[in-house]
Order: sequence, then C-alpha cells, then structure tokens
Amino acid sequence: MRVLVIGRGGREHALVWKLAQSPRVEQVFCAPGNAGTSTEGINVAIDENDFDALLRFAKKESISLTVVGPEAPLAAGIVDVFQKERLRIFGPSKAAAQVESSKAFAKKLMRDADVPTADFRIFDHPEPARHYLLSREYAITADGKQRPGPFPVSQIFVEDGIRYLHLPNLGKARIGAAEPCVIKADGLAAGKGVFVCDTTEEALTAIDRIMVREEFGAGAGRQIVIERRLEGEELSVMALVGGRAIVPLAAAQDHKRAFDGDTGPNTGGMGAYSPAPIAAAELLQEIEAHALVPTVHAMKRRRMPFRGLLYAGVMATPQGPRILEYNCRFGDPEAQPILMRLQTDLCDLLEAVVDDRLDEFAEDQLQWDPRPAVCVVIASGGYPGSYAKGKIIRGLDSATKMPDVKVFHAGTKIESGEIVTDGGRVLGVTALGDTLADAKQRAYEAAAKISFSGAFYRNDIADRALTA
Repeated sequence: MRVLVIGRGGREHALVWKLAQSPRVEQVFCAPGNAGTSTEGINVAIDENDFDALLRFAKKESISLTVVGPEAPLAAGIVDVFQKERLRIFGPSKAAAQVESSKAFAKKLMRDADVPTADFRIFDHPEPARHYLLSREYAITADGKQRPGPFPVSQIFVEDGIRYLHLPNLGKARIGAAEPCVIKADGLAAGKGVFVCDTTEEALTAIDRIMVREEFGAGAGRQIVIERRLEGEELSVMALVGGRAIVPLAAAQDHKRAFDGDTGPNTGGMGAYSPAPIAAAELLQEIEAHALVPTVHAMKRRRMPFRGLLYAGVMATPQGPRILEYNCRFGDPEAQPILMRLQTDLCDLLEAVVDDRLDEFAEDQLQWDPRPAVCVVIASGGYPGSYAKGKIIRGLDSATKMPDVKVFHAGTKIESGEIVTDGGRVLGVTALGDTLADAKQRAYEAAAKISFSGAFYRNDIADRALTA
C-alpha cells in the first residue's frame, strides 16, 4: 500500500520513519516534509493546508491511507474533505478536532462530562477578563485585615517592585494576589499561547498579548480561558480512539518551558521521555476511566464522534489526575520517543482506527521495546520568539551513526546541497538506553555532535524522573 503523511515537523518524520518499517507499506510520501523525511520516503511539495492539491495527489498516486500530523489541517476540516471523496484518512473530523482548536470548547466538554480539571472562566473581551483578575486581589492593611479588590487604579502605587494601595484613613496597604492562574488563548497557537502566571501583572500582560496585540492571531485570541493553576507533575497520555475502542499508548513526559529548570516561555516542547515513571498502572487506569472514556462518550452524544489520536495533557496532583488540555493528534516531541519504542506495526493500528476495527487490539497486545527513550530538541536561537533560518547544520552523520540513536528532523530543509535550519525546533535527537539514565546520556552525546549557529537545547530532559 501507499501512504501519505501530511506535515513537515519532527512528529511527521517519526511517523514516516515508523510507517516505512511496515512490511505492508510499499511507499511513504510526505507533504511537504523536511530534509529528514526525504531520507525515509518521498517529499511532495504541497503545503499541508492546500486541501485541493493534497486531494488530487492522493487520487493520482492511489494513496491507500493518509495520516495527518499537525493540528491546523485537522482543525480546518481536512478529514471531512477526504472522507467526502471516499478516501481513507487518519484523524478526527473538524467538529471533533475542536477539543484542540478551542480551549473553551474543551473545558466546557470536560465540565459536561465530569472530567476532573482545573476551575476556569471563559472571556471574549479583555475588559471583563481584567476585572475578574483584579477582583481576585486583596489588600492587607497595617492591622492585618484584608480588603477585597478590585481597586481604583488611581489609588495604586509601586515601591521596590511591590504594589501598594492607599486607603483613606487606613494608610498604605500591600496588594496581594489570589492563587496563581493560567491564561490560555482559545485557538491554535503552536503550543505558545499558554501563560503560567505567578502575579496579577503577568496575567494582565498575557491578556494584552493574546487579545489586544493578537500575537497568536485574531482567531486564537477571540476568547481566553483563565483557570486555576495546578501543582504537580505533567504527563502526556495518548490513546488511539476508533469505534467502541480506546487503546492507550505508552505514557510520556514533555518539557514545555524553553530553558533548564522549567524556566522561560512556553514552547511547543523542548524534549520528552517515555515511559514516564510516575505513570503507574493505577494512575493510567484512572485517567482512562475518568477522563478518556467519559470524553469520548460525551462527544458521541454531541454527534461528533472522535476517531483518531486523543492526547490528554494531565497534571498528576496530590488530589489525583487533572486534565489540563486535549489535543487531537500525536504530541510533538512525545511521538518521537513513543514511536521509537513501539514495536507493533503502526500501519495496522492506524488502519484499525480508520476502519473501526480498533477493538481487535487490546492494550496489552501492543508490543513495546522495554528500554526507555529520551528525545532532546535542538532549537534555533531566539525560539519561541523570532529566529533566523538557513543556518548550515553540521555533525548529523556522526550523530546518526551512534547505535540506538535516531535524529528526527523538525525544522530543516535542503538548500544548495546542505541541510539547513528552517524552523524554531530544528531536530529531535532521540535515543534508547537500558535505563532512563543511559538513554539520556546517549541522547546528549549525540546532540553534542550536532551544531549550527545559534543552536541551543535544554540540559535537563528527564532529570525530574531521575531525581525523583
């Protein structure tokens, strides 16, 4: 059979690489692909959002199965377009993809399905959102009493970086914030539209960036979600969903912040590892029973059944697992270590979802390499902000020759015979090891062999598991 993978990132390189290993797959195409996918299959110069051209190509080349990697074409309805032409395609419908394309939709869905999640509010205008944040503040007077906000701006002043309030007859009172919050852009923002805020000032700035300056696009900022900040360890749980079956894959942990120690801005992901030691069988069973199953059932009741890959971003709190978000596709970079470990034929699994035969695969039937895998993302200087492209990448041959190492390309292209940078996240250096520490060491040894101007990566991927 002939397979088409849509996308150009590290997740798509991993999908192409794994699908090409299937004895049933004759040829894998990738549209538009990158420098790495061209070594595993055939790149096709069609943008992932050009549905007409993709449809024509799938018909002309007798594509048996199309696999959609990124969220944007799913949110725009590519599955509906292909299915209307009776072409087999892996991924959810446009309606079902709202679990990722709209944070507000997802949170309402969780509430309606009794899925455990953080308390939240939804706003479609910056002014009431600001008022809500300010109303969560309180002022502590000299005699220790608290006065609730919001407070008139004219009465607020700053000394040594601390906000104070002048209260008539009571003098100076320090302003304190309510519990920390998280501000989320409603629409797609490439993993960058989430702000974890410790102070009211940070939260107000996030609202301004999302809704006023529209840094993530007008669509992404039409609404925002303000939710309570949860404490615990994050976990990525992905499950294949099709027909009456839900088959979870191996769990992983991602690293969203740009720099060591979970500092810096949120990114699309700076590294991941699988399996995740905190993902005990009991925890995964609880996530499946109290989150995945009720969510899938709720979507069926809404007549938008989910078929594809359902990704749950989970916070493991002392009170139990809480769902942070849903995605409608494989995680990136989580897909890289997970697919590195998967030994079951991926093509068989994806076809079973498309054909509503997933109940043929019990979770314990999936075969996994018992060794852990670690993925370290090498990014361009400036990411997740602005960054330069076209930097020549050195050392790829040395890294790829290492045993149990796979360098997945994300933001690369071939230019004048050289492999150069073409994105913020450039490479996902992924390695297997007998232990998690071995996998980490091998991944970093390989990453150290690769260089380009401005390259950087976190040095603490998997440390949270190794130091637990």
